[in-house]
Amino acid sequence: MKPIIASILDTDFYKLTMQHAVLQKFPDLWVEFSFTDRNNQVYPKGFDLLLRQAIEMMRDIKLTNTEADYLRKIDFLPPSYVDFLKGFRFNPDEISIRQNSFGHLSVKAEGYWYRTILWEVPILAIISELFFKETFSDYGKNLHFLDLYDLKKLQLMEEHNAYFSDFGTRRRFSYENQDRVVGLFVANKITDCFVGTSNVHFAMKHGIKAIGTMAHEWIMAHGALFGYRMGNKLALDNWSDVYGGDLGTALTDTYTTDAFLKSFDMMHSKLWDGCRQDSGNPFDYVDKILYHYKNFHIDSMSKTLIFSNALDIDAAIRIKEYCVGKIKSAFGIGTHLTNDVGVKPMNIVIKLSGVFINKEWISTVKLSDDLGKNMGDSDELNLCKGMLRIK
Repeated sequence: MKPIIASILDTDFYKLTMQHAVLQKFPDLWVEFSFTDRNNQVYPKGFDLLLRQAIEMMRDIKLTNTEADYLRKIDFLPPSYVDFLKGFRFNPDEISIRQNSFGHLSVKAEGYWYRTILWEVPILAIISELFFKETFSDYGKNLHFLDLYDLKKLQLMEEHNAYFSDFGTRRRFSYENQDRVVGLFVANKITDCFVGTSNVHFAMKHGIKAIGTMAHEWIMAHGALFGYRMGNKLALDNWSDVYGGDLGTALTDTYTTDAFLKSFDMMHSKLWDGCRQDSGNPFDYVDKILYHYKNFHIDSMSKTLIFSNALDIDAAIRIKEYCVGKIKSAFGIGTHLTNDVGVKPMNIVIKLSGVFINKEWISTVKLSDDLGKNMGDSDELNLCKGMLRIK
């Protein structure tokens, strides 16, 4: 088997920014990550063995000197972190994989948070690519015949002056297809609307910006460690302490946006550059954030909203038009860019599922603005809802 993941930077940028923050704030925290297939997909027989083989091939991956030089040019990643990453090696022994008799897949990662944090994105990318290799009869065909189709997406976003990035690593059709799409946009863009990619490897390869701040796991861990009333606030405080105002896009929907905004006080609202919407109705979200800024007498046009909830080009343009004159907007578009090749993209995630403290496991939960995205132990979810007074 040819390696599917060949670079430590073939991951989303927020995994690196969070890893640095975890090393600063939680270097001894033991955690567990768990895989969820929201479509309850049946995988081909023996898929678990192929997945294990692909993960084992990551054991010898290391940061190259060229990659280290690239990271050193990013101001908010200190030299000590880059040196740490040069010594980092994936340990496949941290991963357990099981496929049951019905073909359903179970994947878990367990270990120190600062180590296991880097497994999520490459494992999801491997699962997605392997699945299509095994089930799509025309997998090996040349996808460059889609270039004109994909360029139409770029053209439409430029016509509407809508700023967007590629967020499609985790559920891409293949490494080659993501490389094709990103390279196509870079070579053919007329305006600055194509801002960059969440994938650090492709950002370096194509000379564009790596995009990302934090993911839900950062806030989920804080909620489990310090309580759900304090989770959002302490997550913001610790992030600000590490980055001092850089990477200032707040993720609002870990325990619902309504609960988040109660913690998003005037100081944080002024300090942070804006917010990211990843679930719920985007138009209601805009109105809610505008109302919040208005109450603090903050000029909303000085802030930016990032939208990243299962977007396609048409949805992004509608949201962009709704934001015009109210607040700045930008878009992270995933599978509509990297897996729009005629197959049904997978609906798979890997989330932080538990933290080990005081000699016991505490389940982590996610209480999304979309009920279908809620995750975690039912008792812990009810506890979270009760503490935050959410029905």
